[in-house]
Amino acid sequence: MPNSETPTTLERLVYTSRATEPLGTVDLFNILNHARHNNARLGITGHLLYADGVFTQCIEGTPAAIESLWQSLMKDARHEVIRVQERSPITQRRFAEWSMAFSSYRYLNAFNMPGFFPLDANGQSEKSVLLPTQP
Repeated sequence: MPNSETPTTLERLVYTSRATEPLGTVDLFNILNHARHNNARLGITGHLLYADGVFTQCIEGTPAAIESLWQSLMKDARHEVIRVQERSPITQRRFAEWSMAFSSYRYLNAFNMPGFFPLDANGQSEKSVLLPTQP
C-alpha cells in the first residue's frame, strides 16, 4: 500500500449479508479471485468470512475506494439482507498483507487458495478473530 497513507485517509467497513444461493468451492474461488483483482486495483485490503450461507466482510482503504466498492456490493445479486456492522476511520489496517484473506470451512478450499484460513470447531480462524464483533 502507498506509504503516503495517514490515519485520516483510511476507513474500515464491515458488513454482513446472506447469500441468495448456497455457494460451493468454484463459486467462492471465483468470488475471491475477482475480489482480489478489484481490491488490489483500488488499494483495498480485507477479509471475507463465509459460513452457513452468511458473508462477513471487512474492507479497508481510502474512503473513496471503500465507497466505490460498497456501491458495487449493494448491487451484487449474490447478497441479500446487507447490514453494516461498522464503518469508521482507522489508523492502521488489520489485513494489510491481503487484498482479500478468506475464511470458511476447510472442504471449500479444494483449490488450495492462498490467503485461506480454515475455520476451527468454534467457527473461527486466525484471521476471522480480527473482525469486529457484532453489536
